[in-house]
Amino acid sequence: MSGTNESEIRSEPDNACERNTQARSMADAVARRSYGKLVAFLAARTRDVAAAEDALSEAFASALTDWPRNGCPENPEAWLMTVARRKAIDVARKRFTGETVAGQLQILAEGLAAAAAERGEIPDRRLALLFACAHPAIDAGVRAPLMLQVVVGLDAKTIASAFLMSPAAMGKRLGRAKDRLRHGGIPFSIPEREELSSRLDSVLEAIYAAFAEGWSDPGAADVVRRDLTSEAIFLARVVSELLPDEAEALGLLAFLLHAEARRRARRNVNGEYIPLAGQDSALWEWGMIGEAEALIRRASALGAVGRYQLEAALQSAHVYRCRTGHANWVDVVQLYDALFALTSSPVVALNRALAIAELHGAAAALDAMPDPKADARLSEYQPYWAARAELLAKTGAHDEAHHAYEIAIGLERDPAVRLFLQERQAALAP
Repeated sequence: MSGTNESEIRSEPDNACERNTQARSMADAVARRSYGKLVAFLAARTRDVAAAEDALSEAFASALTDWPRNGCPENPEAWLMTVARRKAIDVARKRFTGETVAGQLQILAEGLAAAAAERGEIPDRRLALLFACAHPAIDAGVRAPLMLQVVVGLDAKTIASAFLMSPAAMGKRLGRAKDRLRHGGIPFSIPEREELSSRLDSVLEAIYAAFAEGWSDPGAADVVRRDLTSEAIFLARVVSELLPDEAEALGLLAFLLHAEARRRARRNVNGEYIPLAGQDSALWEWGMIGEAEALIRRASALGAVGRYQLEAALQSAHVYRCRTGHANWVDVVQLYDALFALTSSPVVALNRALAIAELHGAAAALDAMPDPKADARLSEYQPYWAARAELLAKTGAHDEAHHAYEIAIGLERDPAVRLFLQERQAALAP
């Protein structure tokens, strides 16, 4: 190794390692902020969501090979889009023949030319894709999960958890829905105004579920889930601006803002979980709360009460109680009664039982708890077991509480919440 000193020999792998780290960091950042946008733009051109996902996945894999060697591009989204379109064209050549391939390749080539000509922001087609997924030709039960996968980028396992379903069953349903999108002639566009309302429920449900999944990762430690809360709030804003007279669209945005406003207070300086009752309200984003309250008033004036308005009203009631010290549990239980009448949701029934505990005690709350025998999904639902453990502990049934905590700890994904539950369990009298 004449002419090369030891420090130069060591520096090359160090630099390579640094370039790899930088490239992966850039790819992760683009995935967090732009995955749904890129898939939506690709799918709008190819009319094949699964192919768009595959092409984008290959583009990200190419980036992790190319960027460490040649440096990260100034516009990584445009780089990924160009590579993904080329991958899509390659797939089209193999899949189609004769006149069919010519038509497909022309569509893709035009898309490539348009993307190259823009040289700036890629148009955001996410809302159009959301409404395509909400088309009547798609089975109602899979519309929201489909949106979470193709627009937000969640995997089938995570979606299955959010909808209390097995990953295998969810994967099959998503696959069938994508086939329907490809072969059903469903337009990838925002429908005419008279059609919007009929699809709105599915779109709002998907946005709500995306936010809930991100909310369960407040430290943004899970790259797979990306920055879901910001994505959900953005989509909720777009929908409420598109449909300013839809009370439920306003109610959903109000609910999301109310919940997001408390994010900083959910962890202490050591990253430990803090429940609502113990949070420092000085850490809440009061400007965001003010915007949420204004949205609730706007929605209420429209005279059509729905699920998301009631969810937002419950958040508002919790904020009012924490701010004033006034115990408003009678109002909270009434809101849960109305919400349960609309949804028949076991999750709503669970939260209603916890509110009843504040009024009538833990024994009454246990009687009001939903029964896992009536809804088997509850047996895998961590908040059910955590709530049951807390109520049992208050009645003095410490052995049963210990067992319920054990199940809740086993089901919890968030290490901070798991530690919180373990501390509660350890505090039980022997």
